[in-house]
Amino acid sequence: MKSISLLTATCIVIANMVGTGIFTSLGFQVGGLHSGFVIMALWFVGGVCALCGAVAYAELGAALPRSGGEYHFLGTIYHPAVGFLAGWVSATVGFAAPVAIAAIPFGTYIADIWPGANPRVLALGLVWISTLVLLRDVKLGSAFQNASTLLKIALILVIIGAGFFVKQSQPISFLPAAGDSALITSTPFAISLYYVMYSYSGWNASTYIVGEVRNPARTIPWSVGLGTLFVMALYLLVNAAFLRSTPISEMAGKEQVALVAGTHLFGTAGGKVMAIFICIGLVSTVSAMMWIGPRVTMAMGEDLRALSWLGRKNQRGIPVVAILVQAAVATFFLIKTSFTSVVNYVQFALTLSSALTVAGVFILRWKQPNLPRPYKAWGYPVTPLIFLTVSVWMLWHMLEDPSTRTPSLLGLATIASGLIVYYLSPKNPAPTPAAPAV
Repeated sequence: MKSISLLTATCIVIANMVGTGIFTSLGFQVGGLHSGFVIMALWFVGGVCALCGAVAYAELGAALPRSGGEYHFLGTIYHPAVGFLAGWVSATVGFAAPVAIAAIPFGTYIADIWPGANPRVLALGLVWISTLVLLRDVKLGSAFQNASTLLKIALILVIIGAGFFVKQSQPISFLPAAGDSALITSTPFAISLYYVMYSYSGWNASTYIVGEVRNPARTIPWSVGLGTLFVMALYLLVNAAFLRSTPISEMAGKEQVALVAGTHLFGTAGGKVMAIFICIGLVSTVSAMMWIGPRVTMAMGEDLRALSWLGRKNQRGIPVVAILVQAAVATFFLIKTSFTSVVNYVQFALTLSSALTVAGVFILRWKQPNLPRPYKAWGYPVTPLIFLTVSVWMLWHMLEDPSTRTPSLLGLATIASGLIVYYLSPKNPAPTPAAPAV
């Protein structure tokens, strides 16, 4: 039963994008980029790149309407083994690890408000409460997702409003100035773009649940496009609010940028106020990723007999086993990992998967020119080429930079381990592709 509306699909895209990245990234950028214009350019470039990827994914989602995201796209376009590797990364670390990373600050902020509370227990509670809500039924999950996403948007709007009406703004200009062009081509700008793209990750979220979306040919393009544009506007405005309200020297090198800015925006009680708002936003992030990840593992279970237990659904069509498995993996990461290590570990593999998927738009048009395409990527071939150029640059940089080389290679090792599982597992007959909805 297809029960996910355009509103819910767009909320899922927004919730997946607006997570820990926007509340932490700026602190890593202002140390080497002291210009308001350059920082705005940085977030604009990241948004344009995400939008270019989104329109490519929208074409694939409308032409190949089955849940699974890269797992389904790459398996159809290239080879089932390639799709499995993308799904393997998503199933093992691609969603579960970010769930843990979003839940950890939730526990920390709550513990700041109520001293004595155990942050890890609070984080685990958030993951498992979200799991129980999503196990209940899809309609309840939709309502929960819509409500928590609207609360997250309210959080961002509060920050933006306070930042632009602050009585004593910082002496920073968002107009271009001498030296800005050199900063845009500098190494600090390149490194900062890495964090920005992490903050924008999630723009493809609704393509993972195509099989549950009403009228996917219309809903998928609109959800990824509207969601990405909306988030890009929020990111530009909220970073401007941070820069207007808080001295750069106080934010440089700090992960908890929102808490630092909260003190300047709301006085001495600002930290606690921002902690509450951030926690509300993180609830939405966790629930969105807990919803989407199991749909990938479910699709894998439908295709591989060794993983068939992951494809089991209850009478309401909910992939119960896949949801519980992801919750268990997220619990493991909650106990064993940190934000920086996990981002570096998964980013290379996820960037490679998305680049191969966008390149698949060219390949599929060449291999199957007569395939019905209810939606075609806007700006083709320029928009996919923009995304691929930035992605290839990021992949090269992650292997070239000593700080990210080892985690990236470990990510590749995770991919390689998936090949063993794939080739040792008997395959189920491929499902008959659904006709594109019009």
